[in-house]
Amino acid sequence: MAGLSSQHRSSRHGRHAAHRSGRPVMLSIFSKPKGQHTKRGIDRIPRLSHRQSGWLACILMALLGGLLRFVRLGSPRAIVFDETYYVKDAWTMLMTGEPRNWPKTAGPLDLPIDQIFAQGHTSGWLPQAEYVVHPPVGKWCIALGLKLFGGAGNPFAWRAATALVGTIAILLLCRVALRLFHNLPIALTAGFLMAIDGLGIVMSRTGLLDNFVMVFVLGAWLCLMGHRDWARARLRQSWAKDRADFRLHYRVKVIQSQGHQGQESRVELPVATTGPFIAWSWWRTGAALLLGLATGTKWSGAYFFAVFALISVLWDGWERHQAGYGSWLQSAVFRDGLPAALLMIPVWAGTYLASWTGWFLHGDSYMHSWAAQHPGQGLTWLPEGLRSLAEYHRQMWHFHTTLHTRHPYMANPLTWPLQIRPTSFYWQKLTGFPGLCGLAKDSPCVAAVTSLGNPLTWWLGSICMVLAIVIAIVVKHGDWRIWGVLAGMLAGWLPWVQYMNRTTFTFYSIVILPWMILAICYVVNWLRQNSDSILYRQTMIMGLTLLGLTSVFFYPLWTAMPIPYDFWRMHMWLSSWI
Repeated sequence: MAGLSSQHRSSRHGRHAAHRSGRPVMLSIFSKPKGQHTKRGIDRIPRLSHRQSGWLACILMALLGGLLRFVRLGSPRAIVFDETYYVKDAWTMLMTGEPRNWPKTAGPLDLPIDQIFAQGHTSGWLPQAEYVVHPPVGKWCIALGLKLFGGAGNPFAWRAATALVGTIAILLLCRVALRLFHNLPIALTAGFLMAIDGLGIVMSRTGLLDNFVMVFVLGAWLCLMGHRDWARARLRQSWAKDRADFRLHYRVKVIQSQGHQGQESRVELPVATTGPFIAWSWWRTGAALLLGLATGTKWSGAYFFAVFALISVLWDGWERHQAGYGSWLQSAVFRDGLPAALLMIPVWAGTYLASWTGWFLHGDSYMHSWAAQHPGQGLTWLPEGLRSLAEYHRQMWHFHTTLHTRHPYMANPLTWPLQIRPTSFYWQKLTGFPGLCGLAKDSPCVAAVTSLGNPLTWWLGSICMVLAIVIAIVVKHGDWRIWGVLAGMLAGWLPWVQYMNRTTFTFYSIVILPWMILAICYVVNWLRQNSDSILYRQTMIMGLTLLGLTSVFFYPLWTAMPIPYDFWRMHMWLSSWI
């Protein structure tokens, strides 16, 4: 007994020592004692590093979202909304190099071309090049999906590229949130909200362009945050080195401490140097390239380029100031801003111009010969090819700025964050009782695809966007992270206010979804830091559970699952959703 007691005390002492040393008890149990040998595989348990576990968790969250996007991706087997343009354009680009016109009807029964196309008869295009009003990058991405997954005869292939980039966007948002808040649970919260959001799911399951814009700008924002972290580290290293260099002259500012007579603090700022050159980095180059791809998908990517570049330069100046360098505003303009512009603008513009390579290579592309046919017109100082492209762009600009055709699902941009008027992509009455319709045989059977975000997520995000601004200004008296939250709203939503009377749709708001979620995460992060930990965890569990159940409830309406009409009607919380 004495031996057992002694052994017990020794074991207990060892555990207490492990606690005092900061080592987990579990690790001490599996550690190899001195002079003893343990079985192979037990003496050392491999552990993931903090960085590895962060990546693994974000990837698993993205896989969850991918599952919601790829399952039944080929349903419905019908052209959905604007797939009539982009899928067919992508197919003819893949087959002929350029978009081609299609007849309105085809076949011996003179059926609509979309119906014929969905049935697998995909070779009925006309030889004439089509007038398209969006640049080609997004359609080439759809074409890649068609190439890899069986061609236009397979509806899964129509949407494979959008589903893939929608899944990648979840991973990117996780990484953005992790860089902003340095908290893995909050980063996973961001990924979870993105994974289960209805607009994110619908846009990933439909062959449209907007998902590509979203993933390109989100990737660019992650790159610019990487540049910020790189520049911050470089500035602090340089400041420590410059401060130790007594050849530099300093301006010394003496500050009298309040309430402590005779005590004063000295702040030393170098005037002989303004710090290292941080305008260029591979991060910033990558961001410019991705923003060029976004603009090469839809012109709205140009707004993101302007806003993101400005915020990135302001961050450079602010970090220069935070590091301790003087004349930071002047340096932000001349040492950071102008060189950054000289780097980013050519990369961005060059990427955009390169996206039109196919147009240049094919002599029968739309308006390719306009300059030769109209000598002395247009921008005559440009070579013929560029002059034709410039005139084509002028016509595209005219189309976009004068589009006022009424549509039953058009939505004022001011209503997008509240999802007041979602777009009905697909609605079809079905015969028989497939799917969930068997549960209510007294009700008609329908299938729908409605581009409605999780309403609770969007409503909460709208509230948190306002709260985040208040917290950053009033509570924190300034916080650089607020720009990480506002950037996408300033670039992806605010510019549309100038087109209040233009034909626009709520699904355009997919580009601001990541930043609506970041607004929620900003407020959640503040609550984490300023509330009781138990209350915070309980609130998070209940909130995420409620949001998850809401997505489960709406999922059939996002994925064309056969459901009873009465069940569909239950989802129409607002009359404007019908």
